[in-house]
Amino acid sequence: MRRFDGIALAILAALVVAAPVRAERVVRAPAPDVEAAATRKLETAVFAGGCYWGVEGVLSHVKGVHLAVSGFAGGPNSRRIDYARVSEGDTGFAESVRVTYDPKVVSYGTLLRVFFSVIADPTTLNYQGPDHGTQYRSALFPLNAGQDKTARAYLAQLSKSGLWRDPVVTKVERFTGFQDAASDHQDFMRKNPRHPYIMRWDAPKLDAFRQMFPDLYQEKPSA
Repeated sequence: MRRFDGIALAILAALVVAAPVRAERVVRAPAPDVEAAATRKLETAVFAGGCYWGVEGVLSHVKGVHLAVSGFAGGPNSRRIDYARVSEGDTGFAESVRVTYDPKVVSYGTLLRVFFSVIADPTTLNYQGPDHGTQYRSALFPLNAGQDKTARAYLAQLSKSGLWRDPVVTKVERFTGFQDAASDHQDFMRKNPRHPYIMRWDAPKLDAFRQMFPDLYQEKPSA
């Protein structure tokens, strides 16, 4: 969905101005949240929320995030895959982002709050924005019991919140491993700020995050 020829790029560039962007909304903090373990300096979390360019681009600006890496999760990790193969939509993998963060600075629950406030629409099944297919589903991949408890409770909380007209369809999925995307897909938003796709779909999410969560925003993105 993100491979464009010259004509398509021109059309998409025009849509940057012409088409409205989904209205973001601040969701409540989750209860319960994962408590920071005094013996652990850094934690890891994995999120799938459509195109990984924007997911990585926003989460890399969250204070306490040390690293955000685009890649793939959800499929059988015994298979080696790449962007082209996952884009066929039948691998079970979803475009995902692995986040390394300091739980004493930002909690897993706070990352979830940012994710659902400005990154992913939890009511769209197997698509986000212009990207359709199971590889663009929204999903949470807990890496430990605390994350699993918080993720499941938060989805239930969001379902009862009344913030969306449609039901919440984001799922908690079993983590089977993570495979990094190719280097040209890493830090894509930072490296390509004038790319029409970034301007239309992802830059507004970063702007919304900056405005809605100023205390969480860091100007310099993590590596």
